[in-house]
Amino acid sequence: MTRLELILSAVLAFSALMNIGLIYYVRGAIVRLLSISEEIGDLQQMINSFANHVKSVYELEMFYGDETLSHLLEHAVSFNEQIETFEYIYSLTEEEKEATQGNELDDDAEDTDDEET
Repeated sequence: MTRLELILSAVLAFSALMNIGLIYYVRGAIVRLLSISEEIGDLQQMINSFANHVKSVYELEMFYGDETLSHLLEHAVSFNEQIETFEYIYSLTEEEKEATQGNELDDDAEDTDDEET
């Protein structure tokens, strides 16, 4: 083997190892991002639920006009609006969920069509 072949073989091996490591790292980063996306989506749903609950309590005759509840409602709505700025993150997993639910509905529809014929 010539010296050039040896150097090229070493560079190829190093490049292959680096590419494998990079693929492993990127895959892990994507998994973590999707996990965080799901958690932020769940947080958004909880905040929406909380804001709606406070609103319904505030609208009860017994509490209508209560300043403390009014400020709590404003704070919940403000917090909800702030979380909505992260929609680009939690929409990653929502699109995936909608696609899988759509596929499941299509499969169910096909199954019922098959049974009818």
